[in-house]
Amino acid sequence: MSLRFTLPLLAAGLLLTAGVHATEAQHVRASAAWIRVLPGDLPAGAYVTLENTGDQAASLRGAHSPNYADAMLHQSSSAGGVSRMSMVNELAIPAHGKVELSPGGYHLMLMKATSPVKIGDKVKVTLSFGDGSTLDADFVARPANATGAEQ
Repeated sequence: MSLRFTLPLLAAGLLLTAGVHATEAQHVRASAAWIRVLPGDLPAGAYVTLENTGDQAASLRGAHSPNYADAMLHQSSSAGGVSRMSMVNELAIPAHGKVELSPGGYHLMLMKATSPVKIGDKVKVTLSFGDGSTLDADFVARPANATGAEQ
């Protein structure tokens, strides 16, 4: 086979191979995304259901939003009547499984709103995954007494 035919075939093969490996974010679907807006300068809690349709586990590593100066992944827990909240470096989303970020469990803490967030606003949050990929999701702002049952 001549070089004239070999190079285009090689290039086509490399392009196909590069497209085979989808990123973690391409396999994760975000749904039921909402933010609990608290009064004043208090941090907001962000909650979402993440479903992984891929054959490999994905790992949520963080988030950011243009509406907030900082976002951190946290987990709430309770032991012996004492409630605690701790920062988490990553949250595994199993292959063909889902995880819920919900009140009383895993959640995102959104701190220092860059401008007032009003009930009903849609807030863009970019979720970051272990492979460096990202997923944008719109979170609906709800009042402080929201429980997550509303859709």
